[in-house]
Amino acid sequence: MSETVPVEFHCVAEACPGLLSRVLEPLAKRDLVPDQVRAHREGQNTMRVVMTVLRMPAEMVHLVEGNLGQIFGMQRLETLLLAQRRAA
Repeated sequence: MSETVPVEFHCVAEACPGLLSRVLEPLAKRDLVPDQVRAHREGQNTMRVVMTVLRMPAEMVHLVEGNLGQIFGMQRLETLLLAQRRAA
């Protein structure tokens, strides 16, 4: 059994139809379900999406991060390993 880690993906992207489904797709195609998803507009043209996965297989973190970074309109992506953030 592989190690799991708690992780958050913070995405800032161009607000457009279909953005939320494109952000969720990298998890869905790996049979992962986020524990929490928060999304809101920032201004007229930007949307912030935060996805939390409390038990993600460690070897999948960089794969999902890579897929998210390739989404058209992605302006900023930050991946936080929650255990590291709490220890800091």
